[in-house]
Amino acid sequence: MELRPGQVAVVTGAASGIGFAMARRFAADGLKVVLADVEKAALDEAAAELRATGAEVHARVVDVSERDSVMELAEAAYDAYGVVHVLCNNAGVGSGAEGRMWEHEPNDWKWAFAVNVWGVFHGVQAFVPRMLAGGEPGHIVNTSSGDGGIAPLPTASVYAVTKSAVVTLTESLYAHLKAEHARVGASVLFPGPHMLRTGLWESHRNRPERYAKQRPRRTPYRSLDQWEAAMKEAGQEVRFTSVEEVADFVADGIGEGRFWLLPESEHSDRQIRARSQSMLDRSDPAYLERFILD
Repeated sequence: MELRPGQVAVVTGAASGIGFAMARRFAADGLKVVLADVEKAALDEAAAELRATGAEVHARVVDVSERDSVMELAEAAYDAYGVVHVLCNNAGVGSGAEGRMWEHEPNDWKWAFAVNVWGVFHGVQAFVPRMLAGGEPGHIVNTSSGDGGIAPLPTASVYAVTKSAVVTLTESLYAHLKAEHARVGASVLFPGPHMLRTGLWESHRNRPERYAKQRPRRTPYRSLDQWEAAMKEAGQEVRFTSVEEVADFVADGIGEGRFWLLPESEHSDRQIRARSQSMLDRSDPAYLERFILD
C-alpha cells in the first residue's frame, strides 16, 4: 500500500512513545491522523503538537480494553473522515507482576490481556469490516514485541504471553484477509532492534481500579532510568532505538507490504534459530536458561 497525502491513519496508544512517533510520521507524509489514548492530558498535548505542524488531527480518549470504547472510536473516525486506510493497534501495558508465575495476581494477567490482546481484537472488529467495505487499499499494524513475539523473557512472562498472542492473532488475520482477496494487508511489528524509551515502564499510572492489585508490591516499580542505571552499574551497556526510527520502519514496511516488521538483529536471529531448533529437535528450551532466576 502506498501512503499518500489525504489518507487517514488511526493509531492507538498515540499520546506518547511509538504511537506518537507513528502518528507524527503519518502526518509528515500528509495523512490525516486519528489519535486514540487513555491518557487525556498527554493526548491533548500530542494533538496540539501535531496541529501546530499543520496536520489534520482528530483526538479521542479511548480505553482499548473496552469494546464499546473502540467501537465508538471507529464511529468517530468514520464520521470525521468517511474512510480509514491505516490502523495501528499499538496501545500496550506492562503487567506489574512480581515473582514466579504461580505467585502472580490474576488481575495482572487480566489487565495485560485486556489491553494487549483484547485491545488488538477490538480494533480488528471495529475497523476491518468497514475498511473492507470501503474497497480502498488499507493496512493494519499490530504491535508485538521480541519478548514473547520471538521468545519469552521469563522475568516478564505476563507481557510475553500477551505479545505472543498478538503474533498469532496477526498471522490469522493475514490469512483471513488473503482468503477474502482483500485490498487490506496486515503486519506485526517488533519495535527495536534495541530498547526503546517509552512509557511502558510506567504503565501502572493508567491502571484502572477494576484491575487493581489486591496486595501491595513487594518492591517499588522501577523506572527505565533506574533500570538503565542498574545495568550500567553491572557493567552492561544498554543500546536504544529511537521511536522515530521505529515509525519510519513501520511506514516503509506498509509501503513495501511486509508482514514481518522485524528489524535486522543478530540477537533476534539467534533467538529465532535457537527456539526453532529446540522445537525441531524436541529438546528442552536451553535458550531460556540464561534468564532463569536463582
